[in-house]
Amino acid sequence: MTNLTRRSFTLAALAGAGMTAACGNGIGSPNASTIDARVNATLDYLYNKYPNTQDVAAKSVGQLVMPLVTEAGFIVGGGYGRGALRVNGVTVDYYSSAKGSFGFQAGAQQYAHVLFFMTQDALEDFRRGSGWAAGADMEYVFSDVAENVRAETTTATAPVLAVVFGQAGLLAGASLEGLKYTRIIP
Repeated sequence: MTNLTRRSFTLAALAGAGMTAACGNGIGSPNASTIDARVNATLDYLYNKYPNTQDVAAKSVGQLVMPLVTEAGFIVGGGYGRGALRVNGVTVDYYSSAKGSFGFQAGAQQYAHVLFFMTQDALEDFRRGSGWAAGADMEYVFSDVAENVRAETTTATAPVLAVVFGQAGLLAGASLEGLKYTRIIP
């Protein structure tokens, strides 16, 4: 397969997967209040289910809350979600997340996640970028160990802490690798 053919195939697959995965994620919602309500419910669930995350939130300078990310794939896959960036408990921006993948995969899953920005530099880098991709500067905490999160142990090790929780479905693993966040106007 030539580079042009491979690139065209990838772009077509991402477009199709993104549209399929967007179903049920609030696409076409009337306004920002829908996203804010989902963000509030997600944070309430997180803090009630994993109370130690409240300490992490208190030490963070901002949180990107993605109430629902839907991923689906069969060989070619994709994912989509929408959420809000909160600073000092106030929504300052809205974001979408999109992901494309190719390889051995079959199934679908949904999950929520919160990115805790532990440094002002990390938050500013995120907000300045035209699109920010989740990468190696993140430390992951999955729902089976989230109750063990302590703010004092995470703030020194990573500028961004990702808590992934509420996973449902039959697609192996919820990873934020390759997930790109883009500012939106709902």
